[in-house]
This record gives sequence, structure tokens and C-alpha cells, in this order.
Amino acid sequence: MSLLRTLLLLPALAFVGGLAAIIVHANASPGMAPANPPRTIVIGIDLSGSNPLVRDDGFAYKVSERLRPYIANLAPRSRVILRSFGSYNSSANSPLTLDVLIAPKTARAEDMATLISSVIAGVPQMVRQGRLQVQSSTNIVPFLLNVSRIVDCRAMPTHVFLASDGLEDSQVANLARRSATLPAPPGAVFAGCQELAILGIGRGLNSPADTERLRSEWANWARAAGFLSYIGLNDW
Repeated sequence: MSLLRTLLLLPALAFVGGLAAIIVHANASPGMAPANPPRTIVIGIDLSGSNPLVRDDGFAYKVSERLRPYIANLAPRSRVILRSFGSYNSSANSPLTLDVLIAPKTARAEDMATLISSVIAGVPQMVRQGRLQVQSSTNIVPFLLNVSRIVDCRAMPTHVFLASDGLEDSQVANLARRSATLPAPPGAVFAGCQELAILGIGRGLNSPADTERLRSEWANWARAAGFLSYIGLNDW
């Protein structure tokens, strides 16, 4: 009886399957947005002395591996922008500068992921070798404001990753003081940008309370600046 019932159901199942295929085909119209559109990925490396990444090989490697899949999965025509910050001095940060346009033949996403992750993992060694200089201030907000002028979040989804302890120490604010706060950004300068992620927030302070304080400060700043999401990770 069960076999007979199954045989009788086959035409109905075939009809439903065919209808589902028609629906899927109809939904996959040329006007649909691609599942993996081109993106802009901005990676900022904090070279200030408070950031453990400049001396901790293990942590630098951990950050590099966190970022690798984001780059490896980028679609063609995506942009990757790698910069360093610390002092408000472009020449001091010029050694760690890279701009890549992902292309299947000349700059494959997988190859660029390997290259950029190796650069990030190698930051402590480059500091020890004198190829990168540890900097005495931490201009995170000024760095972000400069970035806002070179990305267009309306043109493609944009993600900003900072390998930083989040400890702003500049003319903007000194977050090493527990009473200090970040001033509001000058408008929604990152309106529509997908994400701000800070990897290593509060890392060198060894204080859960200070980590939460910094995480909250940057969450408020990111929201006011127009980012759609924010995450601040001390560890992962």
C-alpha cells in the first residue's frame, strides 16, 4: 500500500518541483543584486606604542587570520586599501600602504589575502627590524575622517577594519583617561557603510571595565558616523 501511495504521489511531486524551478528561475532575473557584489575593504594598522600588535607576533598572526577570509572571498572589482596610522603624519605611515583592485588574472582575491595577511602578521618583525616605526600618538578619529574622503559607500558595500586597541590619544581625545569621551563625528561621514570593526579593542589595558568603556565609546561614534554595524573585539 505504501509503495502504491508513493507511485501515485510522483506526478504531484514532479509538478511541485517543476513549479519551484520556475519560481527560482523567475527570481534569478538579471535585475537581481549579485550575492557577492564587489566591496571595498579598508584595513588600518595601529602602529602606536599602546597597541600590542606592534610587538606581539601571536596576536598579529591572529588578526591576520581573522582578516584573511574577508579578502579571499572578495568578488572581482573589489578594492582593498591597507594603511597604517598612529601619528598624524602621512610620511611616517607611508611604508605600510597598499591599494589593490581585485581581478581574476592580475590580482586574485586568494593571492591578495595571502599577501596582506602575511604583511599584517609580519608587523612585529618589521618593527624589530626598524622597517616600521612605533609611533607616539594614536590618531584613530583623524585617520577615519581621512578614510571617509576616499571611499564611496553608495558605490559599493564598504567595511572598515582597524587592528587597534581603540585607545585614541590625540588632539581629539585621550581615552587613556577614564573620564574622557570621543567627540561626535562631524556628521554621518560614513553614511551607508556596512561595518566598522576594531580588532584588539582594550587589548593592552588588561581591564574588562576599560574594554567595555572603549567598546561603548566607539559604538556611539560608529553609529553617529553612519555605519550600519559595529563590532569591537578584544579577543576571539
